[in-house]
Amino acid sequence: MAVISPFRAVRYNPSKIKTINEVVSPPYDVIDTQAQASLLSSNPYNMIRLDLSKNVKSAGMIADRYADAARLFQEWLASEVLIRESRPALYLYEVDYRRPDGTSHTRRGFLARVRLAEFAEGVVKPHEKTFAGVTSDRLRLLDTCQAQFSPIFSLYSDPRNQVIALLEKSRGGEAPLYRATDHDGCEHRLWAVTDSATITAVHDFFTGRPLYIADGHHRYTTALQYRALVRERQGELDPESPANQTMMYLCGMEDPGLSVLPTHRLLRLPGRTTAAALRELLAEFFQVEEIATGSRESLLVEMFDRMAEGRGPGQCTRFGFYHPGEDRCFLLTLKDGVMEREAAARPPALRELDVVVLSDLIIDKLPNLDRARCVQGDLLEYYSDPDEALDVAAKEARNPGFTPLLFLMNPTLVEQVKRVADEQLVMPHKSTFFYPKVLTGLAINPLAD
Repeated sequence: MAVISPFRAVRYNPSKIKTINEVVSPPYDVIDTQAQASLLSSNPYNMIRLDLSKNVKSAGMIADRYADAARLFQEWLASEVLIRESRPALYLYEVDYRRPDGTSHTRRGFLARVRLAEFAEGVVKPHEKTFAGVTSDRLRLLDTCQAQFSPIFSLYSDPRNQVIALLEKSRGGEAPLYRATDHDGCEHRLWAVTDSATITAVHDFFTGRPLYIADGHHRYTTALQYRALVRERQGELDPESPANQTMMYLCGMEDPGLSVLPTHRLLRLPGRTTAAALRELLAEFFQVEEIATGSRESLLVEMFDRMAEGRGPGQCTRFGFYHPGEDRCFLLTLKDGVMEREAAARPPALRELDVVVLSDLIIDKLPNLDRARCVQGDLLEYYSDPDEALDVAAKEARNPGFTPLLFLMNPTLVEQVKRVADEQLVMPHKSTFFYPKVLTGLAINPLAD
């Protein structure tokens, strides 16, 4: 089903860029204003100048914004700051990193062009909704620059690790093209694999196999919109046209280095509410157990250890619940049969998601609060770092206008992502956080051959 192709990437010229760390960047959609300023100051050739961040209001999305990026792209090509590969390649991509629990891991994947397919075809499967305001910005950038700067992160099933074994064998003992260290200390390495027999074997492996978008739903939707735009201008496209392809980072969902981290929720409940009152309310659906330890650090360790007990598909849902105003923490364990009763209309694949349980049984049940008000009133904030979330919650506890409540989450499982995508369902916002992010700038996919 999925059609995988090598491509002649545009990439930074090592003879012109001595420190690759200074020019690569995280994906545009995770760069805040502080990180944007840091990237802009790090090097005049940083990728943020091409793959423009989202930190701009709609009034700033004018033609000059995209034209300037396209002009820079052409200037960097002309001055050979960026160079084009002479031969098509698949790009083996490894990253060494440490999880928040301190354990070390290596994730292995590769960059390739993938032929576009509408979601309804079942070749590329999403698990999130997309928003038109985001895709319109990316579409103008893609169309103006005629290049895809940031890859889409997708998964495929390969229990025997055949694809990566082929690419590693073909790579041999060659040194990587780049070693880049990101802001979290993760080391990213890239090799070009040009052996035609290896490329053919990888291409053949994906025949009959679907792909699952892990990160980059808006980027993929943008690529579909760009293809439709080119079709309007030129008519039907050759299957091998660059407009009919998109660049993806592909990782086996069985890869032992694949990590999904939780995204914790800080909820600002209007008014003042005590832990005792909330405990009584939550007891209808959850077994509530108070966790009492010494320091905040030991509290987190104890809570996450308890939350992880018996963790697996279809197993019981557990949350950590912290009331910073009273410095009290509770373990919430979902009672048997509650979701089947309270959310009977939802498909089973969604009922088992922790984020859905939180939404249906807590956010929708708390007084003076619902999903719409969370969005409109900015009452819900997301954090990948639990220490940061705890600090913010503690500071906001002094605000008399609301009661901050922190919900510590378990990560969504890869098996759950696959099931939701296979059943053509969508998860709530911020359900998955695949870590580490794939760097922008190690390889660029040109849309003009």
